[in-house]
Amino acid sequence: MESIAAWVAPAATIVAAMMVAANLGTRVTGWGFVVYTVGAIAWCAQGVATHQYNLLWANGFLLVVDVIGVYRWLFQRAALDEGAEAAVVQSEREETDPLFPLSHLVEAPLCGPDGSKVAHILDAMAECGSGRISYLMLREGGAGGIGERFHALPWADVTPCDKRFTTALDGAAIRALPQVDPRDWPAAAPAP
Repeated sequence: MESIAAWVAPAATIVAAMMVAANLGTRVTGWGFVVYTVGAIAWCAQGVATHQYNLLWANGFLLVVDVIGVYRWLFQRAALDEGAEAAVVQSEREETDPLFPLSHLVEAPLCGPDGSKVAHILDAMAECGSGRISYLMLREGGAGGIGERFHALPWADVTPCDKRFTTALDGAAIRALPQVDPRDWPAAAPAP
């Protein structure tokens, strides 16, 4: 059993870390916590088998955190996502302006006129008085957080539809937008 735990523990921890860090949505993150739970159990078993009680105690605590993560992402957050989706469907059936959940903005791809991805949406800034979205903060270029450029795009230049966000701007036009310091966002996005 010791040799099985010795292999399962690090493998599960590595896979879970990749699943959670990838931020691929509620379900993937929730299942990442399930895999973390398997890893924590294996680490606890390894700690008992090798008399490393510090390993046992540390991973016993992480096991509790992982179980909370499973509940939060696979049950609580998933239920909220289902509720948001129900509101979207209902708004499409009724004669109202269709809705979309703001949570869909974060890390969503922004597609250009030809349907190709031109940037990723990082966040949105809304006006306090009206609650309307003023602009989106975008990231483009680079890889893995290195060499990325940040731009602000007015909400008027974005169209949400079918779980996607599109713009009439192509990749070159997005890259031509003024770069934004990630620590100093503007009060308003300049028009492209």
